[in-house]
Amino acid sequence: MPKYVIERTIPKIGEVSAGDLQAISQKSCSVLRGMGPDMQWVHSYVTGDKIYCVYNAASEQQVREHARLGGFPIDSVARVVTTIDPITAEV
Repeated sequence: MPKYVIERTIPKIGEVSAGDLQAISQKSCSVLRGMGPDMQWVHSYVTGDKIYCVYNAASEQQVREHARLGGFPIDSVARVVTTIDPITAEV
């Protein structure tokens, strides 16, 4: 299944409480359950004013529909072509 990176601007998200982050996570999971098994939230990175989410999904349209249904902002969606890491550098 394709992997996507989603960028979301949420001012001061890095300052919210653990309880608020839990509520956002619960909302995302609830929407995903309603969408069926063809989409999976892998994890998200929370920074000062943005969240970068990694999802496995059948299509970009599915990612955007999840955002719409959940009321989540979505600045950009990029399909991951490949992954590199320090092992990639080894000969």
